[in-house]
Amino acid sequence: MMKSSSRLSGLCCVVLFALLAGDLCAQSYPAKPIRIVVGYPPGGTVDFMARIVGGKLSESFGQQVLVDNRGGGGTVIGTELVARAAPDGYTLLMANIAFGANPALVKKLPYDTLKDFAPVSLVALLPSFLVVHPSLPVHSLKELVALAKAKPGQLSYASAGNGSLLHLTMERFKSVAGINIEHIPYKGAAPALSDVLGGQLAIMFIPGPPALAHIKSGRLRPLAVTSAKRLALLPNVPTIMESGYPRFELYDWEGVIAPARTPAPIVAKLNGEINRILAIPEVKEHVASQGANAVGSTPEQLAERIRSEVALWPKIMKPLE
Repeated sequence: MMKSSSRLSGLCCVVLFALLAGDLCAQSYPAKPIRIVVGYPPGGTVDFMARIVGGKLSESFGQQVLVDNRGGGGTVIGTELVARAAPDGYTLLMANIAFGANPALVKKLPYDTLKDFAPVSLVALLPSFLVVHPSLPVHSLKELVALAKAKPGQLSYASAGNGSLLHLTMERFKSVAGINIEHIPYKGAAPALSDVLGGQLAIMFIPGPPALAHIKSGRLRPLAVTSAKRLALLPNVPTIMESGYPRFELYDWEGVIAPARTPAPIVAKLNGEINRILAIPEVKEHVASQGANAVGSTPEQLAERIRSEVALWPKIMKPLE
């Protein structure tokens, strides 16, 4: 009985020591510069969000926060770097929708999406518009679906490349609507948009900022938006949900993720500071300028979003060669 009591006391001491060490670690954190890895080249929405959050974290923590762009591999290169980093809060990932979709797209990922990371906080949600070239004889989502069903496999859509937001969004809509539209991947959103504007292709999903000027000028015709509610920027554009697909709501999301085994007090400190930053009016306005909504979360809420997407995409996508 005394041995059992002694073992229990020893275990309690170990747990208490670990908790105290974690608290002390969080109190001294950060003591050196922090790196936020972005799995894309500079200039995109994910990079933009990383720089907004990083700049404000630098102000509040009194430490430099660097954005490290590691493009390539459909974000796998940058994501693996974070998975292999020390779990000390000094290497973070600004992830997006590709993070949850890659297990369905890549046959052998060099990391485990659900086991090798510690979600910290959601940062933003970014809806997309389904747009067509004005030469395509459709003026609503219903008309596009009817045309696609009348000409299965004869229509084509442009995307920013395999595994991109534009690719994932259309493939999910095709699955929901039961239509067959051929995928034409480009090396980036800019050349894809250029060909749609030129009429070489007629259909694509695209986030708000690149599309707004062309929609307002009449060079692109918007059919629907992927958000749950219409956007104030274009209030006359219906949602996909109200256009006959009540379960369709899809956003690109940006969120901060740390390596697995990052101490819980450090995750909590980062989470609290990021959510404080996202509530600042100036930050909310900057995020809105990208057609996105600043949206914080708990680590658990971000983890649930990732788990749901890891389960969703294999039902829709086939692994890419």
